[in-house]
Amino acid sequence: MPRLAVVRTTLAITALSTFLTACSDSSAPASPISGTETTAPTASASAGADKDTLIISSVNFQMRIRSFHASGTTTALGGGSTEMWWVPQQGLHVRTTSDRTGKTSDVFCKDGTTYTSATLLADALRQSGRADPTVPSSLSDAYVTSQGQPCDAYYKIPEMAKPEPEQDSTVNGVKTFAVAAAAGPTQDVYQIANEGTYRLLQQKSTRDGRTSTTTYDSFGEKFTITMPPKDKTITMSEFRSRVG
Repeated sequence: MPRLAVVRTTLAITALSTFLTACSDSSAPASPISGTETTAPTASASAGADKDTLIISSVNFQMRIRSFHASGTTTALGGGSTEMWWVPQQGLHVRTTSDRTGKTSDVFCKDGTTYTSATLLADALRQSGRADPTVPSSLSDAYVTSQGQPCDAYYKIPEMAKPEPEQDSTVNGVKTFAVAAAAGPTQDVYQIANEGTYRLLQQKSTRDGRTSTTTYDSFGEKFTITMPPKDKTITMSEFRSRVG
């Protein structure tokens, strides 16, 4: 995907970007992730920023500092479903299940390092038409690492998004207002809670005429996310050299 949705800086992320589209009102926020701001954006801290940009910045801040769960559909890998869990201190976990193969694959992210299932990466490359890799059995449970992409890129609303009042809606009983961003055949519409704390409740994405929907919930709830063990990770260079 372009900047509208998730990831695009490395070969792994570029391939996966075609399908990864894919808070709490608690008075005691969870610890923010390292390397990000710890104070909510304000007009004084964002000189010249307009109201829409400040609201989007506030939503992104709330999503970064509190845990959440998300679930929905994907248009890639033959279609399927996705789930996402985020815990600021522990990282992010995305699980994708393909309707075409029934296969479940995972992506993790923590402190700017993304861990992509080798089989998922191969499937994404295959679908993109860039390659037709064969993953050896020795890598069937391996994860390919890549650096440089912040983990919040998987759910962050782009600041270029603009209000789309005709698409305002209700998500799980909560009134929302819509903002949207588009580039070429890609469009993302984000539904933001219009009650209480600003937070992202739903994202609808269109990719070349295909659509998917991701709904966010369980804000501030407790989850456990564990990154893949070191002996199950390989670099992108190792992946390239070991797949056929």
